[in-house]
Amino acid sequence: MTQYGLLIDYEYCTGCQSCEVACKEEHNFPVGKWGIRVLDEGPWQKDDSSDQGANFNWNKIPVPTDLCDLCAERLADNREPVCVHNCLGACMKFGTIEEMASELTKKPKQVLWVPTE
Repeated sequence: MTQYGLLIDYEYCTGCQSCEVACKEEHNFPVGKWGIRVLDEGPWQKDDSSDQGANFNWNKIPVPTDLCDLCAERLADNREPVCVHNCLGACMKFGTIEEMASELTKKPKQVLWVPTE
């Protein structure tokens, strides 16, 4: 059986939370429940000698929760997961684990997420 996953390139995530909103709407999750959440990492001061530490970095990282089933009903209709479809930064990809693992090797600041069976 083919197993699928999400490849999330958090370097380009703007934190718009469109994935969160689309997921909640698609699955009608109640208040306090999410299929995906955008988490904050930072801010922290960058310690680059060229800018004397005047710049800061802040990552926004979309993280699927245990409620995520990769939109099984959408997949049955040959549609991609709603979070991928609505990602404004185009930083989420959906595919087989093999395809996504191959993409993962091409650049840093990505995570591969696979739901539990």
